[in-house]
Amino acid sequence: MRKIPLAELLKAGIDSLFLFVMIDTKGLIRHLSKAYAAILGIPAEEAIGQPVKKIIPTTGLLRVLETGKSELGQLFVLKNGESTICNRMVVYDEDEKIIGVMSMALFPNMDQLAQFTLQLEKLQKENELYQRQLDALKQNRFCMDSIVGNSPQIKKIKETLKKAAMSKLCVLLTGETGTGKEVFANAIHQMSPRCYGNFVKVNCAAIPNELLESELFGYEGGAFSGAVKGGKPGKFELANNGTIMLDEINELPLHLQSKLLRVLQENELERLGSTKSVSLDIRVICCTNQNLGALIEANRFRNDLYYRINTVEIAIPPLRDRREDISLLCDSFVKKINFMHGCYIEGVSESMVQHFLQYNWPGNVRELEHVLEQACVMTASGILNESHFDFFLPRVYPGAAPLSPLSKFDVAVEAVEKDAILKALQNTKGNKLQAAALLNISRSRLYERLRKYNIEAVFRSDK
Repeated sequence: MRKIPLAELLKAGIDSLFLFVMIDTKGLIRHLSKAYAAILGIPAEEAIGQPVKKIIPTTGLLRVLETGKSELGQLFVLKNGESTICNRMVVYDEDEKIIGVMSMALFPNMDQLAQFTLQLEKLQKENELYQRQLDALKQNRFCMDSIVGNSPQIKKIKETLKKAAMSKLCVLLTGETGTGKEVFANAIHQMSPRCYGNFVKVNCAAIPNELLESELFGYEGGAFSGAVKGGKPGKFELANNGTIMLDEINELPLHLQSKLLRVLQENELERLGSTKSVSLDIRVICCTNQNLGALIEANRFRNDLYYRINTVEIAIPPLRDRREDISLLCDSFVKKINFMHGCYIEGVSESMVQHFLQYNWPGNVRELEHVLEQACVMTASGILNESHFDFFLPRVYPGAAPLSPLSKFDVAVEAVEKDAILKALQNTKGNKLQAAALLNISRSRLYERLRKYNIEAVFRSDK
């Protein structure tokens, strides 16, 4: 086999490039590929040495030669009327001096560019899907851990959730305010095959009735005054192939209850102002803190909708019925609060947990979290004990101090402190600045004690 010289090999390689042309610093063509010559309708040999402007009147090579700046991804119309995308690149010698400019097309025509674009979009969508799957796998590993508790009620609910999550059935979560229904709904979504889709949350009580229909089901452009041009998808469309959580479903107006029922039965909806149907593949989770049976009797909730949404009903117990979970919840919330607020709380003392066990928690898990959040932020570090919950303990023991010796001592100290403040204010005739000096405390400290003991009304002087 004949050994091909390097120069001949390079020339053959350049000729194989589509729409390749090279000019020197005088703007004369030094090389033209056969494919490009065929489109121009001249032999490649005849173009060599000719001014590029004569052979290719619309060329941009001379501009690049003048500016010394390469141009990438430029649209160019060929002699045969087809468009393509080309790169025009400056050519340098060993001393970094410009010796010419070359150009070559990335695609023979725009059709191939369109095909490439479609392939790229497909790859991007696949990449997004894989990323969502990866994120879902990470979240799925911890989704059950977000439901904190080892009480028999919570263990039973976790087992029910695992089974319900794998189905397409509607789930109705019931329970008092603050029991954490959203946490349970999110766990269902993350454990389901729909975990790669969106998890959309809607509070039916937080959206005005006149806006609720368009928020849920979307609208077409011009459907009403102020509608966005081109329309807007509703929450159901945004949750397509995923999960939608309808919180406080009991607040949904009756006329929208019938529309929701149709969506659940037909798996499709019509946007406000449209006659076209949008197909849905969606999981619906409803939440309520009300007795829907009583609302049905009062003609405030549709009977047929109730039986459609409670295919699987899960009752979340109030915190007072699972007090054995309080210690675990405290540990979990403290970690969360530390992360959110930059605190360094080590935990809650066992004696304080005992006080928590004495309380009925009308606000449930949410109230516990807020109580801990206030104590953590105000304390910042260390272990939380009774002295850090003076704002909370009166809820546990209304009208009386806690029964622990430490609490009795605190009450005695507070009584002495309050009496000293009252005497200081009497001696200074209500002058707070002088009273603070007499007590050897700062003025801000005095104002704090006045609010704590509710004695501001007695001495209203702003001095």
